[in-house]
Amino acid sequence: MAGPNYANLVWCMVSSHLKTHSATPTWNVFFRSGKALLFVVLVLCAIGLFFVFEASVAESFALFDDQYFFVKRQAIHFGIGLVAMTISYLMPSEVWKKLSPLAYIGGLIALLLVFVPGIGQEINGAHRWVFIGNFNFQPIELVKFATVIFYASWLSHHQRLLPFLFLTLIPAGLVMLQPDLGSTLVLLSIAAMLYFVAGGEIKPFLGMSGVGILLLSLIIILSPYRRARLETFFNPESDPLGASFHIRQITIALGNGGVIGQGIGNSRQKYSFIPEASTDSIFAIVAEEVGLVGSAMIFFLFALFMYISYQIIKYSPAERYEKLVAVGVLSWISAQTILNLSAVVALVPLTGVPLPFFSYGGTSLVMILFATGLLLHLTRKT
Repeated sequence: MAGPNYANLVWCMVSSHLKTHSATPTWNVFFRSGKALLFVVLVLCAIGLFFVFEASVAESFALFDDQYFFVKRQAIHFGIGLVAMTISYLMPSEVWKKLSPLAYIGGLIALLLVFVPGIGQEINGAHRWVFIGNFNFQPIELVKFATVIFYASWLSHHQRLLPFLFLTLIPAGLVMLQPDLGSTLVLLSIAAMLYFVAGGEIKPFLGMSGVGILLLSLIIILSPYRRARLETFFNPESDPLGASFHIRQITIALGNGGVIGQGIGNSRQKYSFIPEASTDSIFAIVAEEVGLVGSAMIFFLFALFMYISYQIIKYSPAERYEKLVAVGVLSWISAQTILNLSAVVALVPLTGVPLPFFSYGGTSLVMILFATGLLLHLTRKT
């Protein structure tokens, strides 16, 4: 069913391509190129690797008697991610389109594996990892990719609301059972943006979204773990040595950073005050060491990544499916970045999603770089 006129106008804005470069400033052309995007990504990864070392040095030494343990592993995954990015850049889009139904089904199977004894493993009360021999990964990172390519294919042909909601709620429900509210929100953001850009009906969607928000609020209230997170968000002083400990230590790190920071290597909160400081809360260590000024520069790099990605999508002459894939990738990385940074600065409750290009975690880094290759793939069409 065709969507309303304003949704079609949004799609036209996203899918329109540049007719001629003759009257376009050179700098503007550069900021819609693959070189610009690749440069920003490599800079973000380099800074991220450095701060993985900074944030994990104490934990690495305490656990493995090697201060470089975590950064060495992250560097290996960065190398794997570059290979994955090259593959997705070169792979014809028809391959992803054909594989998208299998990717969706495979993603659901992977989400179920986390609950299988001997394969899935519970860590800190959550079922988010699959262990097969010496190999382990987080299925949710694969599901984000599957969500992008599946919905890009499905929505490029039809935008029926009820089937869309049914297909969305199955993986979202499985992720909530892990439990992982942050990743659920990222998945829903990807699906919603793709539905909107593809021309889906907005008014019924907004009505159903309202019902979904009420149900999600009810789930949070009825879950002791999630309710405690919400209570500590509104009252950080309620349990300073218990439920509020994490967010209080993050706030202390931000306060220590001030305007110009404590200086590189001078973070105090990385010495086991912030739990697992190199993962979801890594930006607190960044802010403590480089302060408001340095943090603003990193914000700018993320904003530049989003701007260049949007420009590439807008002006690429690629087909509808390829553009929808790119929109999905941009929605994925943007939603995850905004959610992580908002949680660190206490705009929203802590949700446990990694910061793209920064947080320690092999599956996340490899899949983010793999997805970036899909964005770069559009530049081959220019």
